[in-house]
Amino acid sequence: MAGILILLGPPGAGKGTQAQRAAEARGWVHLSTGDLLREEVARGTELGQAAAAYMERGELVPDDLMVSMVAARLEGLEEDQILLLDGFPRTLAQAQALQERAPGGSIRLALYFTAPDSVLVDRLLQRGRADDTREVIERRLQVYREETRPLADWYRSRGILREIQADRSIESIQEEVLATIDSEFSKRP
Repeated sequence: MAGILILLGPPGAGKGTQAQRAAEARGWVHLSTGDLLREEVARGTELGQAAAAYMERGELVPDDLMVSMVAARLEGLEEDQILLLDGFPRTLAQAQALQERAPGGSIRLALYFTAPDSVLVDRLLQRGRADDTREVIERRLQVYREETRPLADWYRSRGILREIQADRSIESIQEEVLATIDSEFSKRP
C-alpha cells in the first residue's frame, strides 16, 4: 500500500527543504502544492489565474481548487511509493477531503514543524520571492495560525502527529525527520 506523509507547519519552517531532502535521500515522491501553484501561475492556466489573486494577498487558495489538484496526483501514486505532501492540507476541510479521497490507511504520518515567528519572518524575507514582502508574510502567518495550525490537533487526535522543532540546522532536522519517518513506516505494512 502507498503511504502518505503530511508535512505541516508555518511558512518558513522548512517543510519544503526537508521534504525535498528526504525524498532525494530515500527515493520518495515529494509533492509541493506551493510549487504546483507557482507553476500554474507561471503558465497562466485557469487554475493559475484563479490562484494568483489569493496568493498575492497572502491568502489560501480555495479548498475545492486544492483538493482537485492533489486528488489528481494521488490517482497516479504507485502502490509501494511514499508520498511527502508539502503544503497540503492547509485547512480542516482539505484534511477531511484528503482523508476521504486517499486510499484507506494510506495517510500514516503528519510531521508538524514549529519555529518562532521571528525566525520564520527572517527566513522568508531572505528567500527573495516576489510574494515574500513583510506585509504578505505577516498575513500568511496570521492565516496559518487561524486556518492551518488547528490541523495539528486534528492529526494528533488520530495518533499520527509527530512534532519537529525547526529552529535548528537543516542537517539536524533532517536526521530527526528521516528517523521519524523510517520508524513510523516500518511499524505497519
